[in-house]
Amino acid sequence: MIDARQSLDRDGRLLFTARCVRLFGYGLISIILVLYLAEQGVSDPQIGLLLTLTLLGDTAVSLVITTAADRVGRRRMLLLGALLLVLAGGVFSLTNNFWLLLGAAIVGVISPSGNEVGPFLSIEQAALSQVVPGERRTAVFAWYNLAGSAATALGALAGGTAVDLLQRLGFSPLESFRAVLMGYAGIGVLLAGLFLRVSNRVETVPAQGRRTGPVLLGLHKSRGVVFRLSMLFALDAFAGGFVVQSIAAYWFHVRFGVPASTLGAIFFGANLLAGVSALAAASLARRIGLIRTMVFTHIPSNVLLVLVPLMPNLTLAIAVLLLRFSISQMDVPTRQSYIMAVVDPDERSAAAGITGVARTAGAAFSPALAGLLLSVPALIGAPFLIAGGLKIVYDLLLYRGFIALKPADEQRPWK
Repeated sequence: MIDARQSLDRDGRLLFTARCVRLFGYGLISIILVLYLAEQGVSDPQIGLLLTLTLLGDTAVSLVITTAADRVGRRRMLLLGALLLVLAGGVFSLTNNFWLLLGAAIVGVISPSGNEVGPFLSIEQAALSQVVPGERRTAVFAWYNLAGSAATALGALAGGTAVDLLQRLGFSPLESFRAVLMGYAGIGVLLAGLFLRVSNRVETVPAQGRRTGPVLLGLHKSRGVVFRLSMLFALDAFAGGFVVQSIAAYWFHVRFGVPASTLGAIFFGANLLAGVSALAAASLARRIGLIRTMVFTHIPSNVLLVLVPLMPNLTLAIAVLLLRFSISQMDVPTRQSYIMAVVDPDERSAAAGITGVARTAGAAFSPALAGLLLSVPALIGAPFLIAGGLKIVYDLLLYRGFIALKPADEQRPWK
């Protein structure tokens, strides 16, 4: 594999650092967010509703920011996103009023899954594509995802460990959760400082000569492709929303009585494995193509997801979960690279943003449904079964719809 890390200039390194800082924060709160809400007496259906509205708010924020980023300025929009992260963390750490929490979750940026939310990922992908050679883009995205997964894993471990340590020191569970959320707000401040140091090399100039029609949501030539991809990505994300990391952690807690500190360790390992799996994606994509890599690695991952709730004990459930994470992220850098490759440079922020918003919107509704399922003891494993089945349907539709559309910089056809 090409050492993609050598392709990074100062701006690329700053964007990688911002990714790590942000994903550490997301991992930090992903383990404790649902536990925090439950400690406040919020019911399972209400928790699901709050998570759904959180993702819907992120959808609206992302759509506005990412579709304007190439025109208004990528750095400015990244800074705005960091300030919205500070807002969410600050409100969650300072109040126990459910309606204020709900408002902050909708307007601010907060991740119930440990994964990317808000406008950051889309704009950073476009910015990296601006400063990295096309032939190294997939490999750079693989390292970018590995860095994020490692940071999420460390954040999950730190969140669970911090809560356990604070409670041993005499803090109540509610106080320990709030302390972690205050740390999340501080991470937003650090993130804003990093974005202020990024140079204008990450910006793009609209290429009027390549436009074949009116601009809609920042797109011109690639509207059809982006909207078709968006519909499929929304289905995949809707499926994934049934088992976001907060819900999966809650399932382990309810099903097997796993404490927060152990949950942190489990998802630390899971996220590390996910990040490492992304590295293999670039090498495989050079051999068989981006779309085939996405589909051929995603289907086995989803079969394993279905098997998790069928395991009779904690050890086997953890083993299957970790095996699933060991291949679960190979479609991520390939998906990101594919989007950047099939659109014009001045459409990249918008394309990544719209497909990202479609994923967020798709994932917004399923946590509420998962909350209802979790409230019925006989159906507690149903979210895993539904998620895995729908994701396999997505894989088959993606292969059928896009196997013939190859990026110009794909090195050679699969044989």
